[in-house]
Amino acid sequence: MKAYEKIDPEIRKRFENMRSLAFKHGALSSKIKTLIAMALDASHGSEEGVRALAHSETKAGATREEIGEALIVALYVCGVGSAYTAAHALKQSF
Repeated sequence: MKAYEKIDPEIRKRFENMRSLAFKHGALSSKIKTLIAMALDASHGSEEGVRALAHSETKAGATREEIGEALIVALYVCGVGSAYTAAHALKQSF
């Protein structure tokens, strides 16, 4: 984000506003939304995204089982690549 801040100083504020909107508690809890985001990161090959979201969810009270189930959905829908991404991302954590 720092590189984008040099281009447009308002970009971080816009990004944070979008993040707040996306993850605010509504019909789905913030935890469920974050687990969805983590599964999407796994499906897109983003190890850092999986790692960061799993870490923040663990600190917020998500269980390993909940994280694992979200990643199994990614495996089912998106294939084995998501499982490899998640495994690499979480090998230090779990």
